[in-house]
Amino acid sequence: MRNAELVARDLKAVWHPCTQMKDHETLPLIPIKRGEGVWLEDFEGNRFIDAVSSWWVNLFGHANPRINAAIQEQIGQLEHVILAGFSHEPVVRLSEQLIEVTPPGLDKCFYADNGSSAIEAALKMSYHYWKNHGKPEKKNFVNLSNSYHGETLGALALGDVALYKDTYQPLLMEVITAPSPDAYNKEPGETDKAYALRQFEAMEQILAEKHDEICAVVVEPLIQCAGHMRMHHPIYHTKLREACDRYGVHLIADEIAVGFGRTGTLFACEQSNITPDFMCLSKGLTAGYLPLSVVLTTNKVYDAFYDDYDTLRAFLHSHSYTGNPIGCAVALATLDIFRNDGVIENNKRLSACMANSVAHLADHPNVGDIRQHGMTLAIEMVKDKASKAAFPWQERRGLRVYQHALTRQALLRPLGNVVYFMPPYVITEDQIQHLAEVAAEGIEIAVRD
Repeated sequence: MRNAELVARDLKAVWHPCTQMKDHETLPLIPIKRGEGVWLEDFEGNRFIDAVSSWWVNLFGHANPRINAAIQEQIGQLEHVILAGFSHEPVVRLSEQLIEVTPPGLDKCFYADNGSSAIEAALKMSYHYWKNHGKPEKKNFVNLSNSYHGETLGALALGDVALYKDTYQPLLMEVITAPSPDAYNKEPGETDKAYALRQFEAMEQILAEKHDEICAVVVEPLIQCAGHMRMHHPIYHTKLREACDRYGVHLIADEIAVGFGRTGTLFACEQSNITPDFMCLSKGLTAGYLPLSVVLTTNKVYDAFYDDYDTLRAFLHSHSYTGNPIGCAVALATLDIFRNDGVIENNKRLSACMANSVAHLADHPNVGDIRQHGMTLAIEMVKDKASKAAFPWQERRGLRVYQHALTRQALLRPLGNVVYFMPPYVITEDQIQHLAEVAAEGIEIAVRD
Protein backbone atom coordinates (compact mmCIF):
# COMPACT_ATOMS: atom_id res chain seq x y z
CA MET A 1 0.00 0.00 0.00
CA ARG A 2 1.17 3.53 -0.77
CA ASN A 3 0.55 6.52 1.49
CA ALA A 4 -1.82 8.18 -0.99
CA GLU A 5 -4.08 5.14 -1.18
CA LEU A 6 -4.72 5.00 2.57
CA VAL A 7 -5.10 8.78 2.81
CA ALA A 8 -7.78 8.76 0.12
CA ARG A 9 -9.67 6.01 1.93
CA ASP A 10 -9.25 7.82 5.27
CA LEU A 11 -10.65 11.12 4.04
CA LYS A 12 -13.79 9.37 2.81
CA ALA A 13 -14.50 7.67 6.13
CA VAL A 14 -12.69 9.18 9.14
CA TRP A 15 -13.38 12.39 11.08
CA HIS A 16 -10.15 13.17 12.93
CA PRO A 17 -9.96 14.65 16.47
CA CYS A 18 -9.00 18.22 17.22
CA THR A 19 -8.78 18.92 13.48
CA GLN A 20 -10.29 21.30 10.95
CA MET A 21 -10.71 18.67 8.27
CA LYS A 22 -10.54 21.27 5.49
CA ASP A 23 -6.85 21.69 6.38
CA HIS A 24 -6.22 18.33 4.73
CA GLU A 25 -6.97 19.79 1.34
CA THR A 26 -3.46 21.25 1.53
CA LEU A 27 -1.88 19.60 4.60
CA PRO A 28 -1.27 15.91 3.89
CA LEU A 29 -2.23 13.27 6.41
CA ILE A 30 0.61 11.02 7.52
CA PRO A 31 -0.52 7.37 7.48
CA ILE A 32 1.53 5.24 9.87
CA LYS A 33 2.21 1.56 9.16
CA ARG A 34 4.33 0.61 12.15
CA GLY A 35 6.18 1.92 15.17
CA GLU A 36 9.32 0.87 17.00
CA GLY A 37 10.93 2.67 19.93
CA VAL A 38 10.71 6.41 19.33
CA TRP A 39 10.13 5.90 15.60
CA LEU A 40 6.93 5.97 13.56
CA GLU A 41 7.10 4.75 9.95
CA ASP A 42 4.71 5.37 7.07
CA PHE A 43 3.86 3.06 4.14
CA GLU A 44 6.74 4.35 2.02
CA GLY A 45 9.49 3.95 4.60
CA ASN A 46 9.60 7.56 5.85
CA ARG A 47 10.33 7.72 9.58
CA PHE A 48 9.56 10.27 12.28
CA ILE A 49 10.77 10.61 15.89
CA ASP A 50 7.63 10.75 18.04
CA ALA A 51 8.65 13.82 20.05
CA VAL A 52 5.15 14.24 21.52
CA SER A 53 4.64 10.61 22.63
CA SER A 54 1.55 10.29 20.43
CA TRP A 55 -0.38 12.88 22.46
CA TRP A 56 1.62 12.41 25.68
CA VAL A 57 0.75 8.76 26.25
CA ASN A 58 3.76 6.73 25.12
CA LEU A 59 6.40 6.20 27.80
CA PHE A 60 8.61 3.31 26.71
CA GLY A 61 8.42 3.36 22.94
CA HIS A 62 6.21 1.83 20.31
CA ALA A 63 5.97 -1.97 20.12
CA ASN A 64 7.78 -2.39 23.42
CA PRO A 65 8.52 -6.14 23.66
CA ARG A 66 7.91 -6.37 27.42
CA ILE A 67 4.52 -4.70 27.19
CA ASN A 68 3.64 -6.72 24.10
CA ALA A 69 4.40 -9.90 26.03
CA ALA A 70 2.16 -8.81 28.92
CA ILE A 71 -0.75 -8.31 26.50
CA GLN A 72 -0.20 -11.67 24.85
CA GLU A 73 -0.12 -13.48 28.18
CA GLN A 74 -3.25 -11.77 29.52
CA ILE A 75 -5.33 -12.10 26.36
CA GLY A 76 -4.93 -15.86 26.50
CA GLN A 77 -6.50 -15.92 29.98
CA LEU A 78 -9.18 -13.23 30.23
CA GLU A 79 -9.96 -10.37 27.89
CA HIS A 80 -12.73 -8.71 29.95
CA VAL A 81 -15.29 -9.30 32.68
CA ILE A 82 -17.84 -7.06 34.36
CA LEU A 83 -16.29 -5.45 37.45
CA ALA A 84 -19.62 -5.08 39.29
CA GLY A 85 -19.95 -8.15 41.49
CA PHE A 86 -16.87 -9.75 39.89
CA SER A 87 -13.13 -9.19 40.10
CA HIS A 88 -9.90 -10.44 38.57
CA GLU A 89 -6.27 -10.70 39.59
CA PRO A 90 -4.81 -7.94 37.33
CA VAL A 91 -7.12 -5.23 38.71
CA VAL A 92 -6.40 -6.26 42.31
CA ARG A 93 -2.64 -6.36 41.77
CA LEU A 94 -2.64 -3.05 39.88
CA SER A 95 -4.65 -1.37 42.63
CA GLU A 96 -2.23 -2.65 45.27
CA GLN A 97 0.76 -1.36 43.31
CA LEU A 98 -0.79 2.04 42.58
CA ILE A 99 -1.59 2.50 46.27
CA GLU A 100 2.05 1.67 47.02
CA VAL A 101 3.62 4.19 44.59
CA THR A 102 1.23 7.14 44.85
CA PRO A 103 1.31 9.67 47.71
CA PRO A 104 0.47 8.15 51.12
CA GLY A 105 -3.20 8.03 52.07
CA LEU A 106 -4.58 7.23 48.62
CA ASP A 107 -5.97 3.81 49.50
CA LYS A 108 -8.81 3.08 47.08
CA CYS A 109 -8.86 2.82 43.27
CA PHE A 110 -11.89 3.48 41.07
CA TYR A 111 -11.43 2.68 37.37
CA ALA A 112 -12.73 4.35 34.21
CA ASP A 113 -11.85 4.39 30.52
CA ASN A 114 -9.98 7.64 29.84
CA GLY A 115 -8.80 10.86 31.41
CA SER A 116 -12.00 12.83 30.94
CA SER A 117 -13.98 9.98 32.48
CA ALA A 118 -11.69 9.98 35.50
CA ILE A 119 -12.26 13.70 36.00
CA GLU A 120 -16.03 13.21 35.71
CA ALA A 121 -15.92 10.44 38.33
CA ALA A 122 -13.85 12.57 40.72
CA LEU A 123 -16.25 15.52 40.38
CA LYS A 124 -19.23 13.31 41.14
CA MET A 125 -17.45 11.62 44.05
CA SER A 126 -16.61 14.95 45.64
CA TYR A 127 -20.14 16.34 45.34
CA HIS A 128 -21.68 13.05 46.47
CA TYR A 129 -19.32 12.87 49.47
CA TRP A 130 -20.57 16.21 50.75
CA LYS A 131 -24.20 15.27 49.99
CA ASN A 132 -23.78 12.08 52.02
CA HIS A 133 -22.46 14.24 54.85
CA GLY A 134 -25.58 16.42 54.77
CA LYS A 135 -24.01 19.32 52.84
CA PRO A 136 -25.69 19.34 49.40
CA GLU A 137 -25.08 23.08 49.17
CA LYS A 138 -21.40 22.28 48.47
CA LYS A 139 -21.82 21.88 44.72
CA ASN A 140 -19.39 24.33 43.09
CA PHE A 141 -15.87 23.74 41.84
CA VAL A 142 -12.80 25.95 41.57
CA ASN A 143 -10.37 25.76 38.65
CA LEU A 144 -7.35 27.76 37.52
CA SER A 145 -7.23 30.11 34.57
CA ASN A 146 -5.69 28.48 31.47
CA SER A 147 -6.50 25.01 32.79
CA TYR A 148 -7.63 21.96 30.80
CA HIS A 149 -9.18 18.77 32.14
CA GLY A 150 -10.78 17.01 29.16
CA GLU A 151 -13.56 17.21 26.61
CA THR A 152 -16.66 15.67 28.22
CA LEU A 153 -19.06 18.32 29.52
CA GLY A 154 -18.11 18.17 33.19
CA ALA A 155 -14.39 18.04 32.46
CA LEU A 156 -14.70 20.77 29.84
CA ALA A 157 -16.47 23.02 32.32
CA LEU A 158 -13.44 22.71 34.60
CA GLY A 159 -11.16 23.90 31.82
CA ASP A 160 -10.37 27.48 30.90
CA VAL A 161 -8.90 27.28 27.38
CA ALA A 162 -11.24 29.31 25.18
CA LEU A 163 -10.40 27.40 22.00
CA TYR A 164 -11.99 24.25 23.40
CA LYS A 165 -14.58 25.69 25.77
CA ASP A 166 -16.23 28.77 24.32
CA THR A 167 -18.35 27.01 21.69
CA TYR A 168 -19.98 24.78 24.29
CA GLN A 169 -20.33 27.33 27.10
CA PRO A 170 -24.16 27.24 27.09
CA LEU A 171 -24.02 23.52 27.93
CA LEU A 172 -21.58 23.79 30.82
CA MET A 173 -21.93 24.23 34.56
CA GLU A 174 -20.55 27.43 36.02
CA VAL A 175 -17.28 27.22 37.95
CA ILE A 176 -15.17 29.62 39.99
CA THR A 177 -11.85 30.51 38.35
CA ALA A 178 -8.75 31.52 40.28
CA PRO A 179 -5.74 33.08 38.55
CA SER A 180 -3.06 30.60 37.50
CA PRO A 181 0.38 30.58 39.14
CA ASP A 182 1.86 30.31 35.61
CA ALA A 183 5.40 31.64 35.94
CA TYR A 184 5.39 33.06 32.40
CA ASN A 185 3.46 36.03 33.79
CA LYS A 186 5.81 36.89 36.66
CA GLU A 187 7.31 40.35 36.96
CA PRO A 188 10.93 40.99 35.89
CA GLY A 189 13.24 39.81 38.67
CA GLU A 190 10.46 37.88 40.43
CA THR A 191 11.12 34.21 41.14
CA ASP A 192 8.73 31.44 40.13
CA LYS A 193 8.17 30.68 43.81
CA ALA A 194 7.42 34.28 44.76
CA TYR A 195 4.96 34.61 41.90
CA ALA A 196 3.20 31.37 42.83
CA LEU A 197 2.82 32.60 46.41
CA ARG A 198 1.49 35.93 45.21
CA GLN A 199 -1.03 34.25 42.92
CA PHE A 200 -2.17 31.99 45.71
CA GLU A 201 -3.59 34.96 47.60
CA ALA A 202 -6.57 35.07 45.22
CA MET A 203 -7.24 31.35 45.74
CA GLU A 204 -7.07 31.84 49.50
CA GLN A 205 -9.65 34.61 49.28
CA ILE A 206 -12.01 32.49 47.17
CA LEU A 207 -11.85 29.62 49.65
CA ALA A 208 -12.25 31.93 52.64
CA GLU A 209 -15.38 33.54 51.18
CA LYS A 210 -17.07 30.61 49.44
CA HIS A 211 -15.92 27.37 51.07
CA ASP A 212 -19.45 26.60 52.26
CA GLU A 213 -20.54 26.18 48.63
CA ILE A 214 -17.36 24.62 47.18
CA CYS A 215 -16.90 20.86 46.74
CA ALA A 216 -13.35 20.84 45.43
CA VAL A 217 -10.50 22.65 43.74
CA VAL A 218 -9.26 20.95 40.57
CA VAL A 219 -5.66 21.53 39.43
CA GLU A 220 -3.02 20.21 37.03
CA PRO A 221 0.13 20.10 39.18
CA LEU A 222 3.19 21.90 37.75
CA ILE A 223 2.25 21.96 34.05
CA GLN A 224 -0.88 23.21 32.31
CA CYS A 225 -0.27 20.99 29.32
CA ALA A 226 -3.02 21.90 26.87
CA GLY A 227 -2.68 25.48 28.12
CA HIS A 228 0.46 25.88 25.99
CA MET A 229 2.68 23.94 28.40
CA ARG A 230 2.70 26.77 30.93
CA MET A 231 4.50 25.80 34.17
CA HIS A 232 4.58 26.86 37.81
CA HIS A 233 6.33 26.29 41.12
CA PRO A 234 5.26 23.39 43.39
CA ILE A 235 4.86 25.68 46.42
CA TYR A 236 1.45 26.64 45.05
CA HIS A 237 0.07 23.17 45.67
CA THR A 238 1.67 22.93 49.09
CA LYS A 239 -0.22 26.07 50.08
CA LEU A 240 -3.38 24.87 48.35
CA ARG A 241 -3.39 21.60 50.26
CA GLU A 242 -3.10 23.49 53.54
CA ALA A 243 -5.93 25.84 52.58
CA CYS A 244 -8.24 23.04 51.42
CA ASP A 245 -7.75 21.33 54.78
CA ARG A 246 -8.38 24.57 56.62
CA TYR A 247 -11.61 25.37 54.78
CA GLY A 248 -13.00 21.85 54.36
CA VAL A 249 -12.68 21.60 50.56
CA HIS A 250 -11.48 18.64 48.49
CA LEU A 251 -8.36 18.84 46.34
CA ILE A 252 -8.48 16.98 43.01
CA ALA A 253 -5.09 16.52 41.32
CA ASP A 254 -5.35 15.93 37.59
CA GLU A 255 -2.14 14.01 36.91
CA ILE A 256 -3.47 12.51 33.69
CA ALA A 257 -0.79 14.18 31.55
CA VAL A 258 1.86 15.00 34.18
CA GLY A 259 1.97 11.70 36.06
CA PHE A 260 4.33 8.79 35.50
CA GLY A 261 7.58 10.73 35.32
CA ARG A 262 6.72 13.62 33.03
CA THR A 263 7.71 16.29 35.58
CA GLY A 264 10.88 14.64 36.92
CA THR A 265 9.26 12.65 39.74
CA LEU A 266 6.90 9.71 39.38
CA PHE A 267 4.00 12.01 40.27
CA ALA A 268 3.99 15.81 40.23
CA CYS A 269 2.37 15.99 43.68
CA GLU A 270 5.55 14.57 45.19
CA GLN A 271 7.33 17.87 44.51
CA SER A 272 4.79 19.67 46.68
CA ASN A 273 4.88 16.92 49.32
CA ILE A 274 1.09 16.61 49.30
CA THR A 275 -1.61 13.97 49.10
CA PRO A 276 -4.71 15.14 47.25
CA ASP A 277 -8.16 13.84 48.12
CA PHE A 278 -8.47 12.53 44.58
CA MET A 279 -5.73 11.77 42.05
CA CYS A 280 -6.75 11.15 38.43
CA LEU A 281 -4.41 9.07 36.28
CA SER A 282 -4.51 7.91 32.66
CA LYS A 283 -2.27 8.38 29.55
CA GLY A 284 1.07 7.00 30.82
CA LEU A 285 -0.77 4.52 33.06
CA THR A 286 -0.73 2.10 30.13
CA ALA A 287 2.39 3.52 28.42
CA GLY A 288 0.37 4.56 25.38
CA TYR A 289 -1.15 1.17 24.62
CA LEU A 290 -4.77 1.05 25.80
CA PRO A 291 -7.43 3.38 27.25
CA LEU A 292 -7.56 3.04 31.01
CA SER A 293 -7.90 5.54 33.83
CA VAL A 294 -8.15 5.48 37.59
CA VAL A 295 -9.25 7.79 40.38
CA LEU A 296 -7.35 7.15 43.58
CA THR A 297 -8.93 8.45 46.76
CA THR A 298 -8.80 8.12 50.53
CA ASN A 299 -10.51 5.73 52.91
CA LYS A 300 -12.26 8.77 54.38
CA VAL A 301 -13.98 9.42 51.05
CA TYR A 302 -14.69 5.72 50.50
CA ASP A 303 -16.26 5.37 53.95
CA ALA A 304 -18.78 8.14 53.18
CA PHE A 305 -20.40 5.83 50.59
CA TYR A 306 -20.25 2.60 52.63
CA ASP A 307 -23.75 1.84 53.95
CA ASP A 308 -26.83 -0.33 53.49
CA TYR A 309 -28.11 -0.38 49.91
CA ASP A 310 -31.46 1.22 50.70
CA THR A 311 -29.78 4.40 51.98
CA LEU A 312 -28.81 5.13 48.34
CA ARG A 313 -25.41 6.38 49.44
CA ALA A 314 -23.50 4.11 47.04
CA PHE A 315 -21.48 5.58 44.14
CA LEU A 316 -23.60 4.26 41.26
CA HIS A 317 -21.24 5.25 38.47
CA SER A 318 -19.88 2.82 35.90
CA HIS A 319 -18.24 2.25 32.51
CA SER A 320 -18.58 -0.95 30.49
CA TYR A 321 -14.83 -1.51 30.27
CA THR A 322 -14.04 -0.51 33.84
CA GLY A 323 -10.87 -2.24 35.06
CA ASN A 324 -10.33 -4.08 31.77
CA PRO A 325 -7.90 -6.98 32.48
CA ILE A 326 -5.76 -6.39 29.38
CA GLY A 327 -5.42 -2.70 30.24
CA CYS A 328 -4.52 -3.62 33.81
CA ALA A 329 -1.89 -6.10 32.57
CA VAL A 330 -0.32 -3.36 30.47
CA ALA A 331 -0.33 -0.96 33.44
CA LEU A 332 1.36 -3.62 35.58
CA ALA A 333 4.06 -4.04 32.92
CA THR A 334 4.49 -0.27 32.88
CA LEU A 335 4.98 -0.12 36.65
CA ASP A 336 7.38 -3.06 36.42
CA ILE A 337 9.59 -1.10 34.02
CA PHE A 338 9.58 1.89 36.37
CA ARG A 339 10.45 -0.36 39.30
CA ASN A 340 13.27 -2.32 37.67
CA ASP A 341 14.87 -0.05 35.08
CA GLY A 342 15.80 3.08 37.05
CA VAL A 343 13.57 5.17 34.79
CA ILE A 344 13.35 8.30 36.95
CA GLU A 345 17.12 8.44 37.44
CA ASN A 346 17.78 7.93 33.73
CA ASN A 347 15.25 10.63 32.92
CA LYS A 348 17.31 13.11 34.92
CA ARG A 349 20.16 12.59 32.45
CA LEU A 350 17.82 12.89 29.47
CA SER A 351 16.10 16.01 30.83
CA ALA A 352 19.49 17.68 31.35
CA CYS A 353 20.35 16.83 27.76
CA MET A 354 17.07 18.39 26.62
CA ALA A 355 17.83 21.58 28.53
CA ASN A 356 21.35 21.85 27.15
CA SER A 357 20.25 21.10 23.59
CA VAL A 358 18.07 24.23 23.35
CA ALA A 359 19.87 26.54 25.79
CA HIS A 360 21.28 28.60 22.92
CA LEU A 361 17.74 29.59 21.91
CA ALA A 362 17.33 31.63 25.10
CA ASP A 363 18.91 34.61 23.30
CA HIS A 364 16.84 34.23 20.15
CA PRO A 365 14.92 37.46 19.43
CA ASN A 366 11.66 35.52 18.91
CA VAL A 367 11.91 33.14 21.87
CA GLY A 368 10.04 34.55 24.85
CA ASP A 369 10.61 31.66 27.21
CA ILE A 370 12.17 28.23 27.56
CA ARG A 371 10.64 26.27 30.43
CA GLN A 372 11.00 22.74 31.70
CA HIS A 373 9.79 20.31 34.33
CA GLY A 374 11.61 17.01 33.96
CA MET A 375 10.89 15.32 30.63
CA THR A 376 8.65 18.13 29.40
CA LEU A 377 10.28 21.14 27.76
CA ALA A 378 8.60 24.04 25.97
CA ILE A 379 9.86 26.89 23.81
CA GLU A 380 7.49 29.82 23.33
CA MET A 381 7.78 31.84 20.13
CA VAL A 382 6.88 35.53 20.44
CA LYS A 383 6.63 38.48 18.10
CA ASP A 384 8.55 40.73 20.48
CA LYS A 385 10.95 39.40 23.11
CA ALA A 386 10.95 42.44 25.41
CA SER A 387 7.17 42.66 25.79
CA LYS A 388 6.47 38.94 25.14
CA ALA A 389 3.87 40.09 22.62
CA ALA A 390 2.48 37.01 20.91
CA PHE A 391 2.16 36.34 17.22
CA PRO A 392 -1.50 36.47 16.16
CA TRP A 393 -2.92 32.97 16.48
CA GLN A 394 -4.41 33.23 12.99
CA GLU A 395 -0.89 33.18 11.50
CA ARG A 396 -0.41 29.58 12.73
CA ARG A 397 3.35 29.94 13.17
CA GLY A 398 3.55 26.65 15.01
CA LEU A 399 2.15 24.86 11.96
CA ARG A 400 5.26 25.92 10.04
CA VAL A 401 7.44 24.20 12.65
CA TYR A 402 5.33 21.06 12.33
CA GLN A 403 5.58 21.03 8.54
CA HIS A 404 9.34 21.57 8.59
CA ALA A 405 9.87 18.87 11.21
CA LEU A 406 8.15 16.27 9.03
CA THR A 407 10.82 16.88 6.36
CA ARG A 408 13.50 16.18 9.00
CA GLN A 409 12.23 12.89 10.45
CA ALA A 410 10.47 14.45 13.43
CA LEU A 411 6.91 14.67 14.72
CA LEU A 412 6.73 18.02 16.54
CA ARG A 413 3.14 19.18 17.03
CA PRO A 414 3.26 22.66 18.60
CA LEU A 415 0.49 24.09 20.76
CA GLY A 416 -0.14 27.40 19.04
CA ASN A 417 3.19 29.21 19.15
CA VAL A 418 4.73 26.81 21.67
CA VAL A 419 7.14 24.14 20.44
CA TYR A 420 7.56 21.37 22.98
CA PHE A 421 9.32 18.07 23.60
CA MET A 422 7.53 15.35 25.55
CA PRO A 423 9.23 12.24 24.14
CA PRO A 424 9.15 8.57 25.16
CA TYR A 425 11.71 7.79 27.83
CA VAL A 426 13.60 5.43 25.51
CA ILE A 427 14.86 8.37 23.45
CA THR A 428 18.64 8.74 23.14
CA GLU A 429 20.75 11.84 23.65
CA ASP A 430 21.62 11.89 19.93
CA GLN A 431 17.92 11.84 19.07
CA ILE A 432 17.30 14.70 21.50
CA GLN A 433 20.05 16.71 19.81
CA HIS A 434 18.42 16.05 16.46
CA LEU A 435 15.04 17.27 17.75
CA ALA A 436 16.70 20.42 19.07
CA GLU A 437 18.28 21.12 15.68
CA VAL A 438 14.98 20.55 13.89
CA ALA A 439 13.10 22.77 16.36
CA ALA A 440 15.66 25.58 15.94
CA GLU A 441 15.39 25.34 12.17
CA GLY A 442 11.61 25.30 12.36
CA ILE A 443 11.52 28.34 14.62
CA GLU A 444 13.71 30.27 12.19
CA ILE A 445 11.28 29.43 9.38
CA ALA A 446 8.19 30.15 11.51
CA VAL A 447 9.20 33.63 12.69
CA ARG A 448 10.01 35.00 9.25
CA ASP A 449 7.64 37.78 8.14
